[in-house]
Amino acid sequence: MRSSSTSHMTRRRLMGTALAAGSHALTFGVRPGFSQTRGSFSLPPLPYAEDSLAPVISGKTISLHYGKHHKAYVDNLNKAVEGTDLKDSSLEDIVKAAFGDHRRAAIYNNAAQAWNHAFYWKSMQPNGGGPPAGVIADCIKDSFGDYAKFRQEFTTAATTQLGSGWVWLVRGQGKKLVVLKTANVDTPIVRGTTCLLTCDVWEHAYYLDYQSLRLDYVNAWLDKLVNWEFASQQLAA
Repeated sequence: MRSSSTSHMTRRRLMGTALAAGSHALTFGVRPGFSQTRGSFSLPPLPYAEDSLAPVISGKTISLHYGKHHKAYVDNLNKAVEGTDLKDSSLEDIVKAAFGDHRRAAIYNNAAQAWNHAFYWKSMQPNGGGPPAGVIADCIKDSFGDYAKFRQEFTTAATTQLGSGWVWLVRGQGKKLVVLKTANVDTPIVRGTTCLLTCDVWEHAYYLDYQSLRLDYVNAWLDKLVNWEFASQQLAA
C-alpha cells in the first residue's frame, strides 16, 4: 500500500515539474519573488509530498488546498491576464501593477493568491517548527523581546483576523521584524515589504483537520511545521 502511494506521488511530482518547465513556473529563488519565462503560468510543484505534513495537516487537506484552491487561482490568473499588457510580466509585477485598480480586480485577486499560496508552501516543512536558531533567532529577540512574545503576537494576529486572511512575519522599517495580518487575498509585497513567513488562515487551510479551532491549527503550525530555514533565506536576501 505504501509503495503504491509513493509511486503515485512520484508521478505527480514528475508531472508538476514537467509542467513548470514548459511555462511560467511559480517558483522561488532566494528572494521572496518568482522567476518566469514567457508563457502561461502553471501550478508549481509542492516542495514535499502531499502527506508529508501529516498529522499536523493531513494529505486530504493539502490535496484539496493545493490541487483545487491554489490551482484555481493559477488557472483563473491565466484567463484574467490573457490579452492584457501584463500577460508576460512576472507574478510579483502583476500583483503590484493590479493592486488598487478596480478594473483589474480579478487579476489582482488571483495573482495575489497564487503568490501567497506558493509562499505558504515554502513557509512549512516536515518536522519543522519550534524556536529558530541563528541570526533570525537574534532578530526575533531584538524585535519582540523573546520567542514566546513573538509566538503570542503571531497567534493573536491569527485568531483575531476576522474571516479569511493571512498572518505574516515580515521585515519592517529599521530592519525590525513585525507580525502582520492581511484580509482575504491581500499581501504585504504591494507595500514593498520583505516577507519571511506566512500562515494561511482561510478555512480551507485547516477546517477538515481542526474544524473551527483555528488557534489549535496555528499552534501546531508554529510548533511542528514552520520553516525557519526558508525565513532565514528571505532575511538574508
